[in-house]
Amino acid sequence: MSVRDHILLNNSLKFPVIGLGTWQAEPSEIKTAIDTALEVGYRHIDTAFSYMNEEAIGDTLQEWFNSKKLKRGDLFITTKLPMPAVRPEDVEPYLRESLKRLKLKYVDLYLIHCPIGLKPVDDNVNNTFPTLPDGTVSLDPVTDLPATWKAMEAQVDNGLAKSIGVSNFNCVQIEKIVRHARILPVTDQVELHVEFMQKPLRALCKLHNIVVTAYAPIGSPGRTKFYAARGQKAPPIPCLIHNPLVGEVAKKHNKSNAQVLLRHLLQHGLVVIPKSCNPKRIKENFQLMDFQLDSEDMKKLDSLDKGAKGRTFDFLLFKGIDQHPEYPFVDEY
Repeated sequence: MSVRDHILLNNSLKFPVIGLGTWQAEPSEIKTAIDTALEVGYRHIDTAFSYMNEEAIGDTLQEWFNSKKLKRGDLFITTKLPMPAVRPEDVEPYLRESLKRLKLKYVDLYLIHCPIGLKPVDDNVNNTFPTLPDGTVSLDPVTDLPATWKAMEAQVDNGLAKSIGVSNFNCVQIEKIVRHARILPVTDQVELHVEFMQKPLRALCKLHNIVVTAYAPIGSPGRTKFYAARGQKAPPIPCLIHNPLVGEVAKKHNKSNAQVLLRHLLQHGLVVIPKSCNPKRIKENFQLMDFQLDSEDMKKLDSLDKGAKGRTFDFLLFKGIDQHPEYPFVDEY
């Protein structure tokens, strides 16, 4: 299957199929990562308010714009509404704060980062995972996703976001938004990789002409530091890179295992946003258009799907989060 360098969204905007993920990218690492990515040819950068690196990304982008190497319209920039702001009245203020940090007048895509709404416990907007004295996460049980979505639509109307979408939404939540939407989500950004192919969600999104974006497309092996920073041990992380079958296909095409994992998802019509701050890997992750997996390769890789058992992101490191009525990580298989 041939793959184009972009997918046409349901609002007719071009969505580059390979983006640079920036979760856990420290501000000190961002300049090298963004510079390398843009030099190689990436035009899609994914960040979020809760990543705390929007300002560093904005500084680097401004250098590129000021140098005339790129224009704003050349890039597709995504950021996200954090969980403590999943309320209608907070959508625009948080988007404006993200735009201020990114030094942009608009984002190409604004996502609800997660359907779970949290209650702030202080006035610190950077406290994106507020917790109560007993260590449980501060839930907002009256989270109203359709009302929040209406506020998201207003950001398209006022020109602050060209597109809107969701992240970590399951099938039930997608249907809830679609039923009430004036402007459809253009994408659902979810954990998706060779061992967790999200077949029911992909089928539903296809029905509604919603693109699926894969985060952790090579398993997110670097996430251990996220857990360590919170004094917790990371759950088992899928060792996708070292899977013998992946290695077999990679050897056949003289490509890296990571390139095969990413190309497999592209040939399923998905958008991938692998995260790296390593210049060599950033370049490698973008070099996916000069080879093609045949039907036998695809069949082998498809056989690695574990269904719901392949899920590894469930947010359960945040104590009590699964008690929220919109907790999305449930078995849909």
